[in-house]
Amino acid sequence: MSELPETFKPRPYQTEAINALTTGWATSANNRLAVVLPTGAGKTVVFSNLILDQLVVLTARGERALVISHREELLTQAADKIKAVAPALRVGIVKAERDEHQDVDVVVASIQTLAVERRRRAITGIGLVIVDECHHAAARSYMTVLEHFGAWRGIPVAGFTATMTRQDGGLADVWEEVVFTLDILEMIEDGYLCDVRGKRVTVPGLDLDSVRTRNGDLQEGQLGHALDDSGAAEVVAEAYRLHATDRPGVVFTPTVETAKSMADAFTAAGITAAAVWGDMSRDDRAAALQKYRAGDVQVLTNCMVLTEGFDAPWTSCAVIARPTKSPGLYCQMVGRALRLSPETGKKDALVLDVMGASTQHKLASIVDLTGRDVVMQDEEQTLREAVREAEEKKKRHLDLSRIQVEEIDLFHGSSTRWLKTASGVWFIPVADATFVFLVRNPVDRTYWLRRFDLTNGIVGPKNDVPLPLAPAKAWLEQQARAMGSRWLATRAATWRDRPASVKQLNYCRVKGIRVPPGSSAGEVSDLAAIHEFTTILDRLGAKAAA
Repeated sequence: MSELPETFKPRPYQTEAINALTTGWATSANNRLAVVLPTGAGKTVVFSNLILDQLVVLTARGERALVISHREELLTQAADKIKAVAPALRVGIVKAERDEHQDVDVVVASIQTLAVERRRRAITGIGLVIVDECHHAAARSYMTVLEHFGAWRGIPVAGFTATMTRQDGGLADVWEEVVFTLDILEMIEDGYLCDVRGKRVTVPGLDLDSVRTRNGDLQEGQLGHALDDSGAAEVVAEAYRLHATDRPGVVFTPTVETAKSMADAFTAAGITAAAVWGDMSRDDRAAALQKYRAGDVQVLTNCMVLTEGFDAPWTSCAVIARPTKSPGLYCQMVGRALRLSPETGKKDALVLDVMGASTQHKLASIVDLTGRDVVMQDEEQTLREAVREAEEKKKRHLDLSRIQVEEIDLFHGSSTRWLKTASGVWFIPVADATFVFLVRNPVDRTYWLRRFDLTNGIVGPKNDVPLPLAPAKAWLEQQARAMGSRWLATRAATWRDRPASVKQLNYCRVKGIRVPPGSSAGEVSDLAAIHEFTTILDRLGAKAAA
């Protein structure tokens, strides 16, 4: 097979994601594995190379790959990218009137078409399933399709998304493990995404506290009414004129009517704008997008249709006129402005966050683009500048020759969720029955790095040497982020503050774990993890003594 073009050779993190999937399938009983990559990380390049990597095995078994797309408009884009990465692959599209599943290596199909029983039954010999935008996979249509193609019978299934909260909407029942996740800040620091700064646009008459919450986020219809009633469109348009007058941008709104009113306000302010939404005709939407590409329209306003599959690297401003409590949704929206576009002179991205004068809600903001603890002291700072300043402050205030840092402070001061067994072993739960932990070296104040999982038991790194506490802790935190979901490993994850679920409480009752009244989901999760890992260590210790 010919060598890949330089453009489509996997980047190091893309190779890591592919290896995490193939290793996960080979070494564990889990077959439904997910990868979380920020917008702009090239997930289509990743799963195209994954298919190429698995092709020999698939061909030997007379099988092929199936790529499931959330929207029909994204099918051609995915098929074209697969063919660009691997020109030798025969790729067929299945949607509406197209039925190209005979004699191809890869079938790219829409979930809408596969939901029709006779259409999915016609597609046979599937040995690998790829689910694009896999945070939708808890929907009934996906569950039916995935069941048909063997997702619960051991067929390797890989899900890709820029946002995943496994605790919501049944996703934990679909995806058994998030095997690789990447932080937006890491991509910025490595030069794969542009740096970003944010500004708050306060709308004096906007009362977000009057908007009800549904499924953990602000209800779209009420939010749209609140924005329109407050005159937010004119305030946002003026803010754009002041701060982003030379930037092409996208505006995210909660309703179609708000998208239209925002476009009208921008046009009245002298900024060419067009609104796009899900139910507008395909031709009209294509025409609006083409005007944006050509520069005839400076700003696109939209009702949540540009959060997925919208590829316009020259976009350098994102207006979040859909305030949200969901960090995942926020990252998805902002990500549309973070792609590199040096040929257009783009240097950075600007985010305009639309806010009410005051609110009791904890809304997602630019600091949620990273799992690191960041405090934005100045709106003129970029995200990377804020992180570097915080790191410099830590260096200036830490004199290891004079300060003895207590272990408890080091662990409790971490943004990562460190737990401690009754015998004093510090550990991080990273997935089901998988933990990383520290073993104290009795000779000095150093620690051995260890991992436990059901397949391999307790294992150490290739370069197995004890480290001082701080670097040992940092190394394991990095491993935890690479191995498991950052939502599980992060102390500040939003799910931790929710009420404990019935499933959690029933588990603790069965296991005899005492749960104090009023415990949150995070606190109950910690109690269960401590019980499970303590039991594992006790069992291993008993075997060693036998």
